[in-house]
Amino acid sequence: MNTNFFNQIAQMGITGDLQLTISKGIENNLIVSIILLNEQCGDNAKQLIPPLNLRGTAEELDEGFFQQITAPLQTASGLMVNMEAFMKQLEEAKKQSAMEKEKGEKEKKEQESKDKRFNDGMAKADELEKEGKFREAWMKVPEITDYPEKADEIRKRKSELSDKFSSTGLFATEQPSV
Repeated sequence: MNTNFFNQIAQMGITGDLQLTISKGIENNLIVSIILLNEQCGDNAKQLIPPLNLRGTAEELDEGFFQQITAPLQTASGLMVNMEAFMKQLEEAKKQSAMEKEKGEKEKKEQESKDKRFNDGMAKADELEKEGKFREAWMKVPEITDYPEKADEIRKRKSELSDKFSSTGLFATEQPSV
């Protein structure tokens, strides 16, 4: 006896394990229960896919078995493969989201640190200005190249300080009133 049962199963192109249960029913009928299991699929919804049950005589099942099971099993296989692909993409999206959140937090910390350095430099310049040390104050004002977004503020501050130290410097034309 030569059959092509396994060739036809292989030609269906399904992914997973095919479990086939054959039971004897009443009046020479057979009950065939087929379920496709795919352990690679991490989605628990796969367990909601019911087994495919066929009933009939041996002759009826021989004639229409593959016609009856091919489309449903291919659909179930495709669904489980898609569920697994979806789960992997979802996991990747979570990772990307965490990475983006981490990146945003890092940028925020860097900006806070940069702002703190700027404010510290400006505060030191104010302190030195109060002490009458205009040149030292001018030197403590942050550089425009380090803080291009605050260029106008830096230029204004340096200009104010340079006006003060040039009016009290060695070549000043008027003497400061003390």
